[in-house]
Amino acid sequence: METLEDVRLERVFPVSAEVLFRFISTPEGLTSWWGPEGLSVPEHDLDFSRKGPWFSVMVNGEGQRFKVSGHVTHVDPPKSVGFTWAWHDDADRRGFESHVTFTVTETDRGAHLVIDHRGLPDTEAAENHTKGWTSSLVKLERLAV
Repeated sequence: METLEDVRLERVFPVSAEVLFRFISTPEGLTSWWGPEGLSVPEHDLDFSRKGPWFSVMVNGEGQRFKVSGHVTHVDPPKSVGFTWAWHDDADRRGFESHVTFTVTETDRGAHLVIDHRGLPDTEAAENHTKGWTSSLVKLERLAV
């Protein structure tokens, strides 16, 4: 029997829940931190403020392209947004689909963000996504001050 893996990361940002929600849901906010350090996002339809399809193409310094896409499944401003997630192969075929939820709560120290990435196919995928989300959060931490 196949065992699916989950990733959960948490951070507190010194901003209001509304400000943090804009960073995690709007095209302007998402493109400012989306993708691990060292990657740019030259092509995208990153809009998590509405249900529907999304995609992004991340490019590293050597020009390698990494496409990921999905469907925004729910939006509950300024509390949470959920979306499916699947990497594309070199022939642009979508692979295994998992699900991500961003949850924001107000605390006395600022806005608390939880990233839940559920249903990853194996431990290696979970480890890779932990590294990717952690690196992306470093970029968000620089912005959300």
